[in-house]
Amino acid sequence: MQKTLYVGNIPWSTKEEELLQFFSQYGEVLECRIITERATGRSRGYGFVEVNEDNMEDMLEKTNGAELEGRKLVVNEAKPREQ
Repeated sequence: MQKTLYVGNIPWSTKEEELLQFFSQYGEVLECRIITERATGRSRGYGFVEVNEDNMEDMLEKTNGAELEGRKLVVNEAKPREQ
């Protein structure tokens, strides 16, 4: 089963491919996306990474607080959207 990780404090210059490479160091990544502003296409500084449930805890432990391009990432299990 797959789980979604919320990733906050992503540097604005980071591309999805770079985020994918960073998380792939710690386990298998199924999908990765950075949320952007619709009008400008600029990163909003957060995104989501889809991982296997088996890897989630270990990946959370290793990436939360890890540094990417000089910024400490905030990584949590994503909460479902409120309707």
